[in-house]
Amino acid sequence: MHTRNLILPSVTLENIPFLWAKNDILIFFIDMNSYDSPGTEFLDNHEKENLEKLQTLYFKKRFIVSRTVLKHILCCLLNKESSLDISTYKDRHGEVRIFNHDDLHICISYSENIAAIAISRVKIGIDIEIKRPFELKKTLKYLHNTPFYSGKPVDDVGILKAWTLKEAYCKYSNIDMLSSLNKKPGLDNVSYFNFLLNGKYILSIVTEMGQHIFNLSYLDLSYLDLSYLDLSCLEKINSYQGEAVWKTTENLSKQE
Repeated sequence: MHTRNLILPSVTLENIPFLWAKNDILIFFIDMNSYDSPGTEFLDNHEKENLEKLQTLYFKKRFIVSRTVLKHILCCLLNKESSLDISTYKDRHGEVRIFNHDDLHICISYSENIAAIAISRVKIGIDIEIKRPFELKKTLKYLHNTPFYSGKPVDDVGILKAWTLKEAYCKYSNIDMLSSLNKKPGLDNVSYFNFLLNGKYILSIVTEMGQHIFNLSYLDLSYLDLSYLDLSCLEKINSYQGEAVWKTTENLSKQE
């Protein structure tokens, strides 16, 4: 499968309604290091209960940041008065869902300080990993049944392609990753794609078979302090002057 190299363009919340009107899938990337002390003001009681189950500050922070940013995105996308009007939950498969919006599919992936948040009109699985060295001997035994591994020597990027594709497929199919490590993903009936982002991250996408229009972009929230600031998205959208610019709209189709 061909891996496309992509430099992510930057967008703001005001771009989102324009992007959503033109795309089936939006995938936003955020730097969690931008949020030193995220507050829980945007979490409802159910989400706060889930937060308390997390054991480390790292996992707590990424939960707070990802849910807060997701709500701000959906506030604009769904034309809500406030991000506080949006509640998330996990279904029995562990997929993030939005109350009263079963037509939306959400998938979130993390790698070190980066979070990738996908909002889609069709079922989707994504996985992102930062480029880093792997212990080849330990990893290859799990990846022999992938499109990337043919028994020939493989580098770290090749391993990451295989690993992220398998994980994205598991998320798409609601399959546990540990139980499927030595199994071949059923890629004949899905569309899948792979990116090298900013020369640093490997991203794999798995979705329903067919051609779907999608957009990948870095979400710039530097002008917002999400630790305390609520956002009236309607006011922000109505005050926005100009046209959204997006450069990464593609046809997502099955790659041979």
